[in-house]
Amino acid sequence: MKLPPILPVFPLTGCILLPGNWLPLHIFEPRYRALVSDALASDRIMGMIQPVVPAPDNAGPVEGEEEDPTLHAIGCAGVIVHALPEPDGRYHILLKGESRFRVLGEKEKLRGYRRLEVCYQTFEGDPCEPGQDLDPSRILKALQVLKDSHSLSLDPDDFRNLGGVAILNGLSAALPFAPGEKQALLEANGIQQRERLLLGLMTLGFQQGTGTRIVPPSTVH
Repeated sequence: MKLPPILPVFPLTGCILLPGNWLPLHIFEPRYRALVSDALASDRIMGMIQPVVPAPDNAGPVEGEEEDPTLHAIGCAGVIVHALPEPDGRYHILLKGESRFRVLGEKEKLRGYRRLEVCYQTFEGDPCEPGQDLDPSRILKALQVLKDSHSLSLDPDDFRNLGGVAILNGLSAALPFAPGEKQALLEANGIQQRERLLLGLMTLGFQQGTGTRIVPPSTVH
């Protein structure tokens, strides 16, 4: 798939997209409804990226808040594989991760949403990442420990039929780590480094009460 050098982006704190990942999104703010509408009318490609300073980016700016917060240098492009429009203009979409990108600069806004000039050369192996071999046993063992010690409603058995990279990337995106920790997982240099980082973060755990229901990737169609 040819990815565009000028990429419309959805900045969202605490949310990362990784190659091969499936990311469901509810799009309700006008500027991002416009982004999705324009993407569906062209190549269906958009990017996910985090602000450097955590912010509620899926809402309009409030008084005293920076309207266009500084963004991290690395995000991930994805293709909209499913889109369900609602009568009031909102969308439910399913985004599939294709490749990470590095930000080179920013272009003028279009219909209120931000567009970045990006390059993908550093991440040329990303499209092949989902097909790489990875033994998931250590991740699943750590996941069982988390299930027993934290308020997570999940079962490692739900993930056992998935490939190792799908488990690695899916949990990297879905577990409730801090935004900076998720960014580190996104920027990891290859699956082995991401696995080491994920295992370290899972060992540290996270604050009680931040658990979330994680839907295994195999249940998303």
